[in-house]
Amino acid sequence: MKRIHSISRLALAVFFIIAGVNHFRSPDVYLSMMPPWLPWPEMLNFVSGAAEIAGGVGVLHPRARRIAGWGLIALLVAVFPANLHVALNGWPEMHVPQWVLWARLPVQLLFIAWVYQSCLRERGSRECCVS
Repeated sequence: MKRIHSISRLALAVFFIIAGVNHFRSPDVYLSMMPPWLPWPEMLNFVSGAAEIAGGVGVLHPRARRIAGWGLIALLVAVFPANLHVALNGWPEMHVPQWVLWARLPVQLLFIAWVYQSCLRERGSRECCVS
């Protein structure tokens, strides 16, 4: 089980690092998702990309893992309005079917659960304590 947990944590880190790098390689993809009411979209794109990279690297280091986990969860919550904006208004630049855009919303919760399981959940403690 420990090996599966380590592989899952590695996959999580790689996912966030690649996603973060992509913010710098293909900024137009992310800028096209931004709600028009957000100020400084370019800066927000770069900050979120840097946060994803830092969070992914932090997941790999036991001493940084908890703070990385909380940071990634905060980031996932912070980008939810952009995902909702795209679901409501479409994403013509990417030619993604509307049902996929709506399906992405609950996937955000799965990512939060994945981060929690990998970074924040205490290992070795009892799942349930019955008196």
